[in-house]
Amino acid sequence: MRLSILKILFVTTVLSLLFSCNGTKFVAENELLLIRNTIASTDPGIDVRHLSQHLAQQPNSKWFSTLKVPLGIYSMAGKDSTKFYNRWLHKWGEAPVILDTIKLEQSSRNLVTAMQNDGYLDAEVFVDKTVSKRRVKVHYSVTPNRFYTIRNVSYAVSDSRVDSILRADNILFSKELSAGERFRVNTLNDERKRITSWLNEHGYLYFNKEAVSFYVDSCKEKNFVDVTMNIGLYRRSSAEEWRNHPFYVIRNVEYQPTYGQKLKLRRRILDISTSLRNGDLYKASNVQKTYNKFSRLQTVKSTNIHLREVSDTTIGDARLLDAEIQITRKKPHSIRIEPEGTNTAGDFGAALAVTYENRNLFHGSEVFSLQARGAFEAIKGLDGYQRNNYTEFGVEGKISFPEFLIPFVSRDFLRKHTANSDFVVRYNWQNRPEFRRRVFTAGWNYSWQSSSGRNAYKLNLINVDYVSMPWISDTFKHDYLDNVSNRNAILRYNYEDLLVMKIGFGTTYTDEHNVLKLNVETAGNILRGLSSLFHASRNEDGQYKFARVAFAQYVKIDADYTHLFKFDYRNSLALHARIGVGVPYGNSTMLPYEKRYFSGGANSVRGWSVRELGPGRYRGTDGRIDFINQTGDIKLDLNAEFRTNLFWKFQGALFVDAGNVWTIRNYKDQPGGMLTLRNFYEGIAVAYGLGLRINVDYFILRLDLGMKAINPNYTTAAEHFPIIHPVFKRDYALHFAVGLPF
Repeated sequence: MRLSILKILFVTTVLSLLFSCNGTKFVAENELLLIRNTIASTDPGIDVRHLSQHLAQQPNSKWFSTLKVPLGIYSMAGKDSTKFYNRWLHKWGEAPVILDTIKLEQSSRNLVTAMQNDGYLDAEVFVDKTVSKRRVKVHYSVTPNRFYTIRNVSYAVSDSRVDSILRADNILFSKELSAGERFRVNTLNDERKRITSWLNEHGYLYFNKEAVSFYVDSCKEKNFVDVTMNIGLYRRSSAEEWRNHPFYVIRNVEYQPTYGQKLKLRRRILDISTSLRNGDLYKASNVQKTYNKFSRLQTVKSTNIHLREVSDTTIGDARLLDAEIQITRKKPHSIRIEPEGTNTAGDFGAALAVTYENRNLFHGSEVFSLQARGAFEAIKGLDGYQRNNYTEFGVEGKISFPEFLIPFVSRDFLRKHTANSDFVVRYNWQNRPEFRRRVFTAGWNYSWQSSSGRNAYKLNLINVDYVSMPWISDTFKHDYLDNVSNRNAILRYNYEDLLVMKIGFGTTYTDEHNVLKLNVETAGNILRGLSSLFHASRNEDGQYKFARVAFAQYVKIDADYTHLFKFDYRNSLALHARIGVGVPYGNSTMLPYEKRYFSGGANSVRGWSVRELGPGRYRGTDGRIDFINQTGDIKLDLNAEFRTNLFWKFQGALFVDAGNVWTIRNYKDQPGGMLTLRNFYEGIAVAYGLGLRINVDYFILRLDLGMKAINPNYTTAAEHFPIIHPVFKRDYALHFAVGLPF
């Protein structure tokens, strides 16, 4: 208790010193510290929240949208700039924002312009200031007055061909810019972009939005406007005459290596990576698609597309373009060495991985990789075992093709899809004091993206895992597998030979604020069908066997969603939810251990260490081996994380996590772990905490300190609600990870 009080006093003292610093210390007598901007409208129907982005001057930044820590750090410095301490505080802090009357007037004009762009052509803005002790609050009062409505829309297109194709495809007309709609300047800008984009997709290489202009005639008494869209002619320079806009057809596509290199890429892979085709109208999107496809080829370092106009040659009215695609290749071979150090519950270990990679195996940008990995760990505290060390060796071979390897598909199909086809084979040896484990894996997978790049898909066509347990120590068998009084069905199932033959499909949608992932995986159905058809033998547990090995049969469904609210450039709120369900059936009564869910850890409920929570209200007993029991068939994670930029590359976070795992059956070795409607809420664990991150551009190093708030696995009331009765040593978990948790 005394230790907790001292910690609270220490934190309170530091915060008091930091935030009691005089914010006006570096504000001159004739200056005012800007501490707040507020915007209100005389029309309650106006949403003014988005208007703050138009203000030319903002107050000092805040951590977590509340604490002006950067200003506090700056103000802690002395005024002697020759001292290192003062210069350091100024560097990491933030100078006070002094009210600038010029920027104040600019902010007022910006707000008027923003309102006019939204159709309030007669909008007015009034500014009030509240001054106290060299601090100032600025209040902007927006009077929108009435908005204007479009009465008539007309078109004046000087280029007859442009006029005819726009009218033929009904491109000129849009609902947003039509009679009866509300007038907005933003709508005019959108129309310019829309017309320009459409013409760029129909051969008009040099057409740009500056050729589209609008004349707006307003009738102030009736709040109507008449709008005329003008599309002018084209000239390349001021020395030329105005003329019709030229449009282009692709004549030839050529591929050239960078000077000093050889191309060494098969024509087929070049062809399916290129969206520019001989005889096609020029399309801006095809140029971008070609850049995107070549950027995905692992052997390609950079690509430049040069479009050259063919002089004195036309096809009808169309001019001709030659496209030269210049390709710079990477070095085809590389070797990567990755050392690792581990410390698992005080057991020290080391690992080394060596990876060889060939990025152009068959001259089609196929990537072949071969990895060998070895690991060693010195295990302490295992009594009754002859060996006390863990050794592991693994080898993996993988080849990735930059296309769909599917028979009987056309080149047009391959050009339209950005895809990879991967084949992987892996073998892993594990020797522990308790057992020896061998795992063989082979798989064939496809992955591809939509044309927009927002949707990604993955199809695991066939994946096979064969797990062999050639040796288990007598001590381990006696203590956990064969002892009638201590027999654990979950342990026993996961320490037998097992075959998993699975297929799966997953999709990911990503935009600026959302990430949605859905995955479905199923295993054993083909083998079960064949076993039933040919009356295969069963083992003592009634399971069918394939090649004398029982196989797993299950289905798993996972959904993962993240939404990001951005308050300003410094502060954001991330909300995350994940739910997963795995159901064993047919040839299985439980999921394989590798397919079961666990809770706790750096990406789950961060008040618990990994595999330390659940299932449900189950309370683990033997930490050395009980991690097997602390798994489940159902998983729920709910997370909220407030993120803020601190200074330099440092970022901070405050988070609240909730969730757990549950079983779908009442396993006797996991009492309290089964999910029911009655005990669902009782089994939800809650944690809170804070995090520190270092963003080094290519990756993020993360340190999160989580504290238990509600613990479903309790024996006393104090343990049930540690948020009320905290014991730091009992209730904390520290996580180090790479990347954001969601």
